[in-house]
Amino acid sequence: MITLHTWTTPNGRKPVIMLEELGEPYRVVPVDIGKGEQFAPAFLKLSPNNKIPALVDDDADGGSITIFESGAILTYLAEKYGRLLAPAGAARWQTLQWLHWQIGGLGPMLGQLGFFAQQDDAFALDRFVKEGDRLLTVLDRQLAGSRYVAGEEFTIADIACYTWVAGAMDKLKGPLGDRLDKPDLQRWMALVGERPAVQKGMAWKIRN
Repeated sequence: MITLHTWTTPNGRKPVIMLEELGEPYRVVPVDIGKGEQFAPAFLKLSPNNKIPALVDDDADGGSITIFESGAILTYLAEKYGRLLAPAGAARWQTLQWLHWQIGGLGPMLGQLGFFAQQDDAFALDRFVKEGDRLLTVLDRQLAGSRYVAGEEFTIADIACYTWVAGAMDKLKGPLGDRLDKPDLQRWMALVGERPAVQKGMAWKIRN
């Protein structure tokens, strides 16, 4: 059985969507970050960085395995079940580079924008609005030439990027404004948002 320790954040929803796409059984242990449960000693043993999500796979080859970091979890599940990540070649690396682009750029910058949107710091807010817009423009430009983020097939790169863009469209409309109205970005959001697994993952709250 796969056990997912997570919460309702963009990173926390990624593995929920992935597991729904796979159709594999799993259970969720909610980690309420608003109450500081990510700092509990028991969770620290699973995720040394005190961040959700963390996954425990009791049926892994060689015995139970624990994985933290959402990108690592997506990659692990994709390789375990042979879905949403090409096993080799250019398609694999196209997906992985966009996955890492989200992990290293889109997520952290939108996260900082969300923080400074609530602070009295006009300089910092302007910086992260501009950087958020730049990254969304990069994504929009990529999507102008392909159906999905990494090409013509839906992959883990789409899951990783979608949760963060959806979060921005929900929580950051104020600071970003019409910067979110990029045509190919909007087309892709509608396309991915039609997937039943994505809808289930985005609607997920707390369940055991």
